[in-house]
Amino acid sequence: MKRYFTPLLLLFLPLLGSAQKNHNLDVAKNLDIFNQLYKNLDMVYVDTLNPNEVIGTGIKAMLRSLDPYTEYYPESEGKDLKMMLTGKYAGIGALIRYHQKLKRVVVDEPYEHMPAAEVGLKKGDIILSIDDSVMTDKDVSYVSSHLRGDAGTSFVVKVLRPTTGKNMSIKMTRRAIKLPELPYYGMLEGGVGYINLNQFTEGCAKEVRRAFIDLKKQGATSLVFDLRSNGGGSEMEAVDIVNLWVGKGQTIVENRGKVSQASHTYKTRLEPVDTVMPLAVLVNGETASASEITSGALQDLDRAIILGTRTYGKGLVQVPFDMPYNTNLKVTTSKYYIPSGRCIQAINYRRNGSGGYRERVPDSLTHVFYTARGREVRDGGGIKPDVELHNDTLPNIAYYLSASGQDSTEVMFDWVVDYISKHPAIAPPREFRLSDADFADFKQRVIKSGFTYDPVSQKQLKELVATAKAEGYYEQAKDAFDLLESKLRHDVVTDIDKHNDILRQMLELDIIAAYYYQAGSIEAGLQHDKQLKEAVRLLQSPEEYRRLLTPKKTKETTSVIQLPQQPAAPVALKKSPAKTVFDALA
Repeated sequence: MKRYFTPLLLLFLPLLGSAQKNHNLDVAKNLDIFNQLYKNLDMVYVDTLNPNEVIGTGIKAMLRSLDPYTEYYPESEGKDLKMMLTGKYAGIGALIRYHQKLKRVVVDEPYEHMPAAEVGLKKGDIILSIDDSVMTDKDVSYVSSHLRGDAGTSFVVKVLRPTTGKNMSIKMTRRAIKLPELPYYGMLEGGVGYINLNQFTEGCAKEVRRAFIDLKKQGATSLVFDLRSNGGGSEMEAVDIVNLWVGKGQTIVENRGKVSQASHTYKTRLEPVDTVMPLAVLVNGETASASEITSGALQDLDRAIILGTRTYGKGLVQVPFDMPYNTNLKVTTSKYYIPSGRCIQAINYRRNGSGGYRERVPDSLTHVFYTARGREVRDGGGIKPDVELHNDTLPNIAYYLSASGQDSTEVMFDWVVDYISKHPAIAPPREFRLSDADFADFKQRVIKSGFTYDPVSQKQLKELVATAKAEGYYEQAKDAFDLLESKLRHDVVTDIDKHNDILRQMLELDIIAAYYYQAGSIEAGLQHDKQLKEAVRLLQSPEEYRRLLTPKKTKETTSVIQLPQQPAAPVALKKSPAKTVFDALA
């Protein structure tokens, strides 16, 4: 066999060399065309071209034909990339949003121990100017860019407090802001510890380690690790967090790319803190990247039960490159594989003659892998939890009342701002409750505002009616359509009463955040969290917990998924699920 193999291999080598030569020729040819095209445009086009805009558009269009995680950062956006990788920026430490009714940018949430909170900015304050620049006709991104700057620089912000009608000029000094990656941890019932991690920025593993050791000192005998809506971050931080509960020298994730520099195996480096304490990891559809590496590795190693809903499914690794003139490129260089050998990438980004397209990997085409104990797990499509449990969905009226957008009257936001102005202090997070009189006042505010919304069911009915008319059977079914429309017609007062509990919870959490910041809001919200309650129940049921980590005798399978990462110290970038075009960090 060996006698025939060598000549065949030699036969293919010239073909491979020819293919590479043709590829290099195509690259050189197309770069020359692009260069000459721009030179001709710049020379003869009727208007003067802005090279930053025109060439920048060309670069972004080129990258759009690839996956969505490969991005170009011009010099003006370099700080955005740095903040993504480190969680750090220089500013005042607050979330701001666009108030649709006022047509102004307002303060939404100052962060604890940050300049905005220290100078007394409050939820609802309207930003009028920053130094000599008027902000009353600007959008969120513009205002945010002026609130940020170099650490140590000072400015004067002028705000209007709507509850008092007073204009205030406040001198502020920007400083380095570190987003709170670990906003809350604490003890739950029955000796269960709880840690909430919302991003994998530099140093977060040390914070998780500190919190975990503290919980053990407080008597924690089991732990819930909450990664819901955590969009990811540093790959090495994910490895170090898994290392808290897994022994030294264990392979956690392997990157495989086209070039050798993009391929690497990451193992645990330290002695673990605890390898036997029962763990439950909470995940959802916005759990991505490094979060998927963490949850997927703990699942593959049978070190924790995973509970919630299927994760995002990002198994790609990005690395940032320094480019000329202080620009940067973040490029996908490899896929990553967790301990069972699977890659949890859910979407193939393929090319064809007319451009790129996305193709979700169907469950039928995924492959079976096995955990350390022999449980079946699958690649593709994210991490499938060991226990699938959906949280209650948000009623449409609650969504529209809380939304910051064109269809919202901002009535909920304004009511909370007024409530805060009338109450200098409130009860601790776990004890605070709105009174019936408070909720009745909110209800009247909604009614008087003229708030209305278009339920999804009515939108779908309109689409069905249009289809019936197009297909010619509407007239014979008209009476049935009219009856259905009358049944679906919503009434705001009725809907408020029907969803009283969830609306109260939303108001309470928003109010609590103004007094006790993000930590207080999370602490209070845990009381209504059915996924958390189920995790606690399982941790307190040793037999059921062990059974979940035992291979099934039937053909049942468990799906798991891992995520993307990124480099420098490779980092799996997050998709920032909580942000909208109406809010920003300042």
